[in-house]
Amino acid sequence: MSIATSNQTRFSLLVLPGDGVGPEVCASALEVLDVITRGTGLSFDIETRSVGMACFQRTGVFVEPETIALARRSDAVLFGAEGGPVWDKERERTGRPGALLELRSGLNLYASVRPVQAWPGVVTPGAFRPDAVAETDMVIVRELSAGIYTSRPKETTLTAAGSVAVDTQRYTAKEIDRIARLALKMARSTSVPLTSIDKANAMETGRLWRRRVSALAASEFPEVQVQHAYADAFLYDLVRDPTRFAVILADNLFGDLVSDCAAVFAGSLGMLPSLCVSTDGPLFLEPVHGTASDLEGTNSVNPIGTILCIAMLLEDLCQRRDLALQLRRTVASVVQEGIRTSDLGGAASTTEMIAAITANLSAAYS
Repeated sequence: MSIATSNQTRFSLLVLPGDGVGPEVCASALEVLDVITRGTGLSFDIETRSVGMACFQRTGVFVEPETIALARRSDAVLFGAEGGPVWDKERERTGRPGALLELRSGLNLYASVRPVQAWPGVVTPGAFRPDAVAETDMVIVRELSAGIYTSRPKETTLTAAGSVAVDTQRYTAKEIDRIARLALKMARSTSVPLTSIDKANAMETGRLWRRRVSALAASEFPEVQVQHAYADAFLYDLVRDPTRFAVILADNLFGDLVSDCAAVFAGSLGMLPSLCVSTDGPLFLEPVHGTASDLEGTNSVNPIGTILCIAMLLEDLCQRRDLALQLRRTVASVVQEGIRTSDLGGAASTTEMIAAITANLSAAYS
């Protein structure tokens, strides 16, 4: 991996479009990246490789070892989406893990950072009052390497009594400390307590999680206030008043559930980016929304989640917070003007959304 320095201006970016709408949103994001970096001195060596079903149909695997090796040598990876009905059948038939899980393991990705904010002019779906969620601005720090999605044994066996399925939830103190340290560092910049969620009332892993987070906060981050919450009660409080929360720490399963639930405050899953953090590898960026196979090829998918991944790339890798802020302000301006895809209650196509964002960026630099 090439480590970015304060004066680095040339970066390597591996693009893995994947399945469903992944190719469309990745292409949209690269178009925006090209516009916003013109004249800045930043440049990207971009390589594209197939993952997911396109890769499987050609090679019999969802991601090639060569692709994982290339990702390790890259400064950043932009991942589109993986999945779909055919993918589900082949994964079950072959027993092979998907590309995303293999990449997370192969790149030592241990945290997914998922910012969620309310956007001016975007009406939150459902029964939420706009004024009640308008100040929502939070980040969910999800543990990514362990927990129930990756622990073993994980199997279905046939017994005399019928089929029995087992999923294992396992966490070590080291894994909890690693993700908690990241969240506590982020919470330093807020005046709101870090909220750590678990099921310490029912799970041994939850009890260890709570003890380790408390101990780490006391020993290394005494200036950060920590509040613990049971995951189920937390979700109740989240929908009552999302503005109460700033940094939310969660394990692999709860972090997955909470981030999708919180997407409603941004107006759509299509508005959420994420940045995955590695111990020794590249930044890994992906939109939260998944394959959205029903929208594939319709020119109607919302590309903003992937475009906001570019903002995270500019800020965290390129150390150009000014460009990241400009891009986020442009997105806010465009949606506030009423240019919105169907998931946001509008009628704009993907092409029209991208045209509006790039035109706004070009005008800002003219």
